Amino acid sequence: MRNSPNQLGNNMFIINCKNYNEIAGDKIIKIAKTAEKISRKYKIPIAIAPPHHLIPLITKFKIMILAQHMDDKKVGSTTGFMVPEIVKKSKIDGSIINHSEHRISEKEIKSLVKRLQKLKLKTVLCVKNVNEAKKYAKLNPTFIAIEPPELIGTGRAISTERPALITNAVQAVKNARNSTKLLCGAGIVSGQDVSKAKELGSKGILVASGIVKAKNWEKIISEFCKGLKSQ
Repeated sequence: MRNSPNQLGNNMFIINCKNYNEIAGDKIIKIAKTAEKISRKYKIPIAIAPPHHLIPLITKFKIMILAQHMDDKKVGSTTGFMVPEIVKKSKIDGSIINHSEHRISEKEIKSLVKRLQKLKLKTVLCVKNVNEAKKYAKLNPTFIAIEPPELIGTGRAISTERPALITNAVQAVKNARNSTKLLCGAGIVSGQDVSKAKELGSKGILVASGIVKAKNWEKIISEFCKGLKSQ
């Protein structure tokens, strides 16, 4: 059994693999195996969001698995779409919604969050600014992940470049007075970046290239876990 999505604590660690060549084919197995090992060592829940066709290769590992995207389409004759009710049956724990590289409409966001909540699937709703965090926190997604698009993939961490963005987003989420927790991402490449994000109030991280493109996955995932536990 994978990490229980109901026991996430305040140190959530999500790795978005995007469509990077570094995890193509069987290579996704190595990063999942590494994540499982380090998650167990540091007692921090780690989720991986692989390209959709690679999901079956990693369902045996004791980590959370997220879809990179889902579509607000009906069950049935909807070729080529990721439909929540069908995805639910594929050992997936939830989904990233509205990533900056796959933005969707407000109507779709509201519908998808509601559908995934009904299915007891986790929702990682991405926002680009505090106003969006404030608006969508009212939907009570599992997580709001704030990622200013201009910092994604730059190596310039949100926690050092835009610290006020994190603290203001934390407050916006708190004001919703529900169970939603704030994650941060964009440009995070070191344990120090992670530790700073936690210091500012983030309950975890959503990262991609900072992990996937690293030379040594075991070393960098361990470093990030240490950063999460430092506060």
